[in-house]
Amino acid sequence: MERKNFIRSLMIGAISTPVIIEACKKSSITDGTTSGSGSGSAGTTTSTNGNCTVAPTETEGPFPTKVPASYVRSDITDGRTGYKMTAKITIGNINNSCAALAGAIVDIWHCDAEGNYSEYGGSGMQSTNYQSVHFLRGRQTTDTNGLVTFTSIFPGWYSGRATHIHVHVYNAAGTSLMVTQIAFPEGSGSSVALVNGYSKGLTGYTYNNADNVFSDDKTGIEIATVSGTLTAGFELTFKVNVKA
Repeated sequence: MERKNFIRSLMIGAISTPVIIEACKKSSITDGTTSGSGSGSAGTTTSTNGNCTVAPTETEGPFPTKVPASYVRSDITDGRTGYKMTAKITIGNINNSCAALAGAIVDIWHCDAEGNYSEYGGSGMQSTNYQSVHFLRGRQTTDTNGLVTFTSIFPGWYSGRATHIHVHVYNAAGTSLMVTQIAFPEGSGSSVALVNGYSKGLTGYTYNNADNVFSDDKTGIEIATVSGTLTAGFELTFKVNVKA
């Protein structure tokens, strides 16, 4: 197991951009081998975490869901506008050759098009106050194929971080198995380039190789497969292998 402490970052943005102070720790566990770079366009992107590799454990961040059991739902948009995104996340059991893990509980959450999180705000960490709403957060239980599917919008970005989705996996009894984050492919023609930060653009955007969570992911373990268009929407697929 390898642990790396990340430096604290303090980024002050515009009103719609949160101020984030976050100390991140990473640890990675690998069973098997990976190959490829994990980069590519929105239509051809491949991920390297598909064998029997455990994505690094990541921080829940400063905006974890406060009462996750209250938001058992597959459509997590909750009125937020943006380009449609379907997230298909498969959970595998590393103790069973990474075969599908049925009955696992999966929570996801991410920011909206402007870079804001629900359940927080009105403070230095996020100026816009969304404490009373719960958009872009949800919980599902994996089916016999180890799959959960969420309907959401393509995440925006905020200062100091690349586009990302938070994931917390529990077993059926509610014991935590993994907290991690999902990165997005970047570069010409990628989903991030197509969305172009919504109205914010990508000026000042932090790319994966400079992100304090993803920067040491040299083989693309944390980068999802993303396909689609602005008109039709995007589909994200990712596999999280856990010890269950």
